[in-house]
This record gives sequence, C-alpha cells and structure tokens, in this order.
Amino acid sequence: MTSNSPRAVLAAEWTKVWTVRSTGFTLLLAFVLSTGIGTLVAFNWRNNIEHVVNFDPLVAALYSVTLGQLALVVLGALLVGAEYSSGSIRTSLTAVPGRGLLYSGKVLAGTLTALAASAVIVLVTFVAAQAALGPYGTDLTADGVPAALAGAVVYLTLICAFSMGITTVVRSSAISMGILLPLLFLGSQGLGNIPALKPVLQYLPDQAGLELMHIAGPSSDGRYGPGYGSGAALAILLAWTAAALIGGYLVLRRRDA
Repeated sequence: MTSNSPRAVLAAEWTKVWTVRSTGFTLLLAFVLSTGIGTLVAFNWRNNIEHVVNFDPLVAALYSVTLGQLALVVLGALLVGAEYSSGSIRTSLTAVPGRGLLYSGKVLAGTLTALAASAVIVLVTFVAAQAALGPYGTDLTADGVPAALAGAVVYLTLICAFSMGITTVVRSSAISMGILLPLLFLGSQGLGNIPALKPVLQYLPDQAGLELMHIAGPSSDGRYGPGYGSGAALAILLAWTAAALIGGYLVLRRRDA
C-alpha cells in the first residue's frame, strides 16, 4: 500500500477525524440534543396526552433529531474548515498531490463517521422516547417505523456530507455555518408554513428530511409538509449533497490552498 493509495489516504483522513477533540464533542452534542429533547418531549406528551393534537409517536422520537443535526453540520464544517484556518491544508496537498483523491478520502472519512454516529443517535433517541411515552409509544417493528428510522440516519449522514461540500467551497467553517444554519433552521422551518413561499421552500434539505423521517405532518393537511413522497425526498437530498460536493471539488481543484 503506497502513501498515495486510496486506502492510505482514507486511513490518514480517518486518523485526522478522530485525533481532534471537536469530533467527539460535536457527536456527543448531537447525541445529547437528540435523545435529551426527544425524551423530554415524550414525557411531556405522555403527561398531557389529551391536549396533544395529531399525536404521532414518531414525531416525539424523531423531531429532536432535527435539532441534533446542528452538531453534525458543525462537525462537517470543522472537518474541512479547520485545515484551512490552521493552514495544514497545504501540508495535506503536499502529501497527497491528487486533489480528487484527497477530497474523496476526506469526504468518505467524515461521511462514514456521521453514518455510524447517526445510527446510534437515531436508535437510542427512538427507544428512549418510546419508553418515555409508555403506553402511547410504538415499537421498532411497527408499520413505517423501520423506514422512518432509516430515513433519519440517511438524512443526518447526508447533511454532514453536504456541510463538508459547502465548507470546501467557501474554505471557512464560520462562513459555512453562517450559510447552513439559517438555511436549515430559519429558511424552511421558520417560513415554510407561509403559503406563498411553500412551493419553493419545500425543496430545501430540511423539508426533504422531515418527509424522509415521516414526520413532515399529517398528509391529509396540506398546510404541513412538502407535496412529495419519501422517494422524491431522498432524491432531493442526494441532489443537494451531490451539488455541494461537486462544487467543493471544483473549487479545491482550481484554487490554491
């Protein structure tokens, strides 16, 4: 195995991911936000079940994941942006002159990390929330639950890869988060219920994520959720992620570090 083989580059990028404190901190933050808020919401719903409108045990379990994604966006931004802020990207490019090889290794290492962490976060959040709901909860084998949980894992993983692509384009963690956080938390969730804006905002990544997690809202009520199904939601998320990663590669290939 040469130092510039795909396997060696991936191993080097994997080592980078796990030798910085920010990785463990952001993953722990994602876990705490998702499981903690999901459990609190479930307890509150159980104690006030007669006042809950459109009760859905999946919403109690997975809506907190949309807050936990904040930490995964930060993780993706830091995995790329930290090398630009410290100047170590020059060393990386010297060691691995093939920019496509370096970029793919970095994205793959970050994405695999996000995938493993997301699987744990989603599963624990679901189990904890259902335990808190008690007799009102559901289980892992209930109709639609496996697909919703898989959708949540896919969404969190793709949103981290999306963040890595955007950060490579702008070459700054701070600028990347300044773009992504409003896009994911204010753009569609804050304005998405305005009828005049919904035709456009429903195609933003977080709205597609809600649909993929089956928590976009009651399908019988047109005020909530995008007007497409899970398959289209996955295609939209993949398109956003691919566009960001391709943009990142083009910038890395054409611009000096």
